[in-house]
Amino acid sequence: MIGNTGIPAGKIGLGCVTFGRESDEGASFAMMDYAVQSGITLFDTAEAYGDGASERIIGRWLRSRGTRRQITVETKITREFTRAHVRQALERSLERLGLDRVDIYMLHSFDGSVPLEETLEGLTCAIDEGRARFAGCSNFSAAQLSAALAISTARGLARFQVIQPIYNLVERGIESDLLPLARAEEIGVVSYSPLGAGFLSGKYTPDRAAIPAGSRFDIKPGHANIYFKPDHFEIVKRLRRLSAVTGVPMVRLAMSWALQNPDIGCVLIGGRSPDHLANALEALRTGLPAAWKAEMDSW
Repeated sequence: MIGNTGIPAGKIGLGCVTFGRESDEGASFAMMDYAVQSGITLFDTAEAYGDGASERIIGRWLRSRGTRRQITVETKITREFTRAHVRQALERSLERLGLDRVDIYMLHSFDGSVPLEETLEGLTCAIDEGRARFAGCSNFSAAQLSAALAISTARGLARFQVIQPIYNLVERGIESDLLPLARAEEIGVVSYSPLGAGFLSGKYTPDRAAIPAGSRFDIKPGHANIYFKPDHFEIVKRLRRLSAVTGVPMVRLAMSWALQNPDIGCVLIGGRSPDHLANALEALRTGLPAAWKAEMDSW
């Protein structure tokens, strides 16, 4: 279950950020087909992904496969979290998805230009009108989430039931405050980027001019600002050494580590082919020996 929403979800969800961007419709359909065949039922998208193309592709797939009742759909509003724009953006997302309701409607990030109270009023209206089942937020700090929860309690507004943070071997900031808060408040945690947008594959060097063409860091250069740091590259070196000693691929080790955190309810896996999902499923199946995990925890 995702927090206390009652929505069932396995440990792995499908991140649909590449749909309509790196992945065409055929490749995206293959990813979704494989996901369902593998028991994955949570699909995550956003109005910003492919400038709406991700939502449209998911909508066409849902209609062609007749799988709406099997799939939990969560999407996000990217900006302008006013009451009026929350309504407008959700209507447009629903139109692209071909749905009359999404399961989880999320804020893509924190926006200090709009009072949280107004945003929560807009989300409450969406839930009361039946156009969304639950509200959530992505990329909020613990302080921002705590403030939102306090407003919801004081005003009787819908509360965030799901939070979506980044979490992987080199980006672990949520361990100290956000995860304990989510646990205490029974908020579902659906993390993303367990491989650091491919950074933990070991294919990158500190030389930004050497970023492989067509890679995630080439398509989204802003990722380099998050990951290209000396301490992060040091962790990649340690991961490479552990992989050499154990014979387990770096991406399998990194994925297994992210999947084993008990405070993470679901980990979103993106990619361009079913092979990326297969790696995550194998990592979940094989797990991570306690000694390896303890070593990785210490990095």
